Amino acid sequence: MIAIIDYGVGNLFSLVSSLKAVGAEATITGDIDTIKKADKLILPGVGAFGDAAQKLKGTGLFDVVINEAKNGKPLLGICLGMQLLFEKSYEYGCHEGLGLIKGTVVPMEGKLPESLKIPHIGWNALHFKKESPVFKYINDGDCVYFVHSFYAEGCGDALIATTEYGKDITAAVQKDNVYGCQFHPEKSGNVGLSILKAFCER
Repeated sequence: MIAIIDYGVGNLFSLVSSLKAVGAEATITGDIDTIKKADKLILPGVGAFGDAAQKLKGTGLFDVVINEAKNGKPLLGICLGMQLLFEKSYEYGCHEGLGLIKGTVVPMEGKLPESLKIPHIGWNALHFKKESPVFKYINDGDCVYFVHSFYAEGCGDALIATTEYGKDITAAVQKDNVYGCQFHPEKSGNVGLSILKAFCER
């Protein structure tokens, strides 16, 4: 069973529908015991990093997610959920992340050509930087759907894919059993479903 961690951030039902479409059993939960019993975890998220981190801490899930990941349980962070995997974010201040992957989250503003709109919204191609099990059903150049104004940098060996939006932007990361997608696989058609399917097989 896959536990989609519910800490009060975002609409999670499209994610459940996508997981069911690839034959996975998933439940939306904020219950610590259920999360500990799950085979895999997905950390979703929309909105501001600082607010999301505070909600994780306020629900007692911040340390639970860290411990479950460090014990080897597969974990997938999506969009803001991916950003929370990093050490810190400079979104409206400086905020502590889960620290499961090296790197920081920084604003796009001032780092992209002025002609490009922020937030970055739309379909963009993935460019693989290294092999990853979650890419086994898709190809380099396949397109996925992004919605974000901040991105991760300094990811080191965890960087597995980028996308081009005025510059190379971190699109996906992996460190051992911890995975992250800046894009929304649940909104990315067959390519996104293929990524979720591959994660479910971990």
